[in-house]
Amino acid sequence: MKYILLFFTAFIFAQQTQFVDFKSVSGQLKLNTKEKSVSGLVNYQFQVLKPVDTIKIDAKNMEFSNVTMNQKEAIFINTGKQLQIINHFQEGENQLTFEYTVKPKQALYFVDIENAEVQIWTQGQGRYTSNWFPSFDDVNEKLIFNLEITYDKNYQVVSNGIFKQKTEENDQFHWRYQMEKPMSSYLLMLTIGNFDKKEFKSKSGIPLEYYLEPKDADRFESTYRYSKRIFDFLEKEIGVKYPWKINRQIPVRDFLYAGMENTTTTLFATRYVVDSIGFEDRNYTNVDAHELAHHWFGDLITAESSTHHWLQEGFATYYALLAEKEIYGEDYFYSKLYDTAQQLKFASRTDAIPVLNAKASSLTFYEKGAWALFVLHEAIGDKAFKKAIKSYLKKYAYQTVNTQDFFNEIKKVSDFDLDKFQKTWLETTAFDTPTANALLSKNKAIQERLEVDKLKKTPLDEKQDYFLKVLNSDIYHSVKIAIVEQIEAEKYEAKKVLLTAALQTNNIKVRQAVAENLSKIPEDFRTQYETLLEDKSYQTQEIALYFLWKNFPERRTEYLDKTKKWVGFNDYNIRTLWLSLALSTENYNNDPEALIAELIAFSSIKYETTTRQNALEKLIAFKIINDQVLSNLVNATTHHMWQFSKFGRDTIRLLLKNSEMRASFERILTNLSPDEKFQLNRLLKE
Repeated sequence: MKYILLFFTAFIFAQQTQFVDFKSVSGQLKLNTKEKSVSGLVNYQFQVLKPVDTIKIDAKNMEFSNVTMNQKEAIFINTGKQLQIINHFQEGENQLTFEYTVKPKQALYFVDIENAEVQIWTQGQGRYTSNWFPSFDDVNEKLIFNLEITYDKNYQVVSNGIFKQKTEENDQFHWRYQMEKPMSSYLLMLTIGNFDKKEFKSKSGIPLEYYLEPKDADRFESTYRYSKRIFDFLEKEIGVKYPWKINRQIPVRDFLYAGMENTTTTLFATRYVVDSIGFEDRNYTNVDAHELAHHWFGDLITAESSTHHWLQEGFATYYALLAEKEIYGEDYFYSKLYDTAQQLKFASRTDAIPVLNAKASSLTFYEKGAWALFVLHEAIGDKAFKKAIKSYLKKYAYQTVNTQDFFNEIKKVSDFDLDKFQKTWLETTAFDTPTANALLSKNKAIQERLEVDKLKKTPLDEKQDYFLKVLNSDIYHSVKIAIVEQIEAEKYEAKKVLLTAALQTNNIKVRQAVAENLSKIPEDFRTQYETLLEDKSYQTQEIALYFLWKNFPERRTEYLDKTKKWVGFNDYNIRTLWLSLALSTENYNNDPEALIAELIAFSSIKYETTTRQNALEKLIAFKIINDQVLSNLVNATTHHMWQFSKFGRDTIRLLLKNSEMRASFERILTNLSPDEKFQLNRLLKE
């Protein structure tokens, strides 16, 4: 029955696009931060292609008023999921106008920041935009969106398209944005916050705007280090000019994903806002390239259904990898392909869903889709591949596509066996290892990597000389990391010379592998391991600090003194670890209450979820629990990020098994917000 329902729903959507063509929509919106609501006046222009008695606009949990059709009062039904307009529609142009209000349950988020500030952003991927703006869950319905937003004049407001004007109304600004080309509704976006921006132009003249919060001004270069270069590369590599009038990139707090390719404006997670040290472990390069590639593969041409989702994610993944190849070189490119090949081979043992299936995993859509394109690219040659891509994008611009549409363009430039290709790469779950290895082996580093991997079951004394030779060579660092990982289970005395050689490579990634894979540090290796604290890598520093503190109790004060001013990434990874270790080190600090207060503060709404969860885990583990900690934990259950809210619920359930903790939770109930009370009461009644 489930499949019949899905088919029927798809049939309804197909019916609407056959009978009605929505051309454009204008929305004048106001957002109420206190109520967490949106209200607006909406004007749709559409053409009836064939006579029909009902038109439908997706709208979740909205209230409507002043609904008019061609300036006359309209008959409508609000189902709670759709606004349905009833009329004897005949062929021709029409105008639908209405007002609406909604408190979005998802897709538009109000993120509280300290000092009563707020950040507001949307995430419409899938069928979610209709939670905050009356629109279309069907990606096949493409139209031109133009938004006007009125909000507090102390904030920056960004939406899709070209910024047209800003006018002041009392203590608010009225912002107007305009698109010129159609797009699917899931790409509609809105962001409000305190941002600074820097403006550039691509080689082709496209305006590029890069945003940061004022507090992160000194991280601009390292965050956006390769952004303009990536833009210029992708335009040249794809062979079709960027299809929109502007490109913006904005980091937002507690974003649901790494990034999202809203047309003209990519939103991405603040974890990628990094300084020059953080860049080594966690940089924006890949996410930047991936989301930008989507502006062609996803925004310009959109997969007509989830079955063909690889036409978006596989393409964006592959072109992001090509961009990284341009920046980091061929060894990086082939090493990334090698790593994903290993993941896909392992996953194929249990994953029974192929690429051409709406239920395929992200790994399949993204990485196997990218591998399929790599294989195709290599098989037909660069010239033919680029010619086909260019023709594909131009022919289907601002339309929806399927896999056969893409193949039809390949057939025009090559007689490559696409039927076999489709069966091997898109319709089966097995990974074609022989073909993959043959392509990967064109790279010297991968040749060496394959040799290293063949020795996994070989005794260490038989491969040590070879491993030492590789570690002392100038081969790409991923091969050396593979050696460090392969010897993890070996006895220390047997692998000491290899660990020493690995540290002496002075490569941050290889040295980090040593830090991760040597949790028990012998005394005669301590001095060498301590050098890891000096590495320009927050991840390495965090790992090294913890393992040194754990292995050498007599030197804890020394390690804590050395690192007491370290902060780490913007999620305070090193600082929260340091506070935990300092509180756990006997007689280290004369003012533990100050350390406790700081750690508790890290668990509050002032910080993002990664910092908050990290702090809450440590507070609870060390039994540093007061009413504020409990309140911060309850607040976690109301958060829009499901991972964090689940952590909050699961942790409360564990604490409620203790009668004293249960009494403490009951005591703080009266001081909680309505949403917090609702969540805690549910848990108390379980």
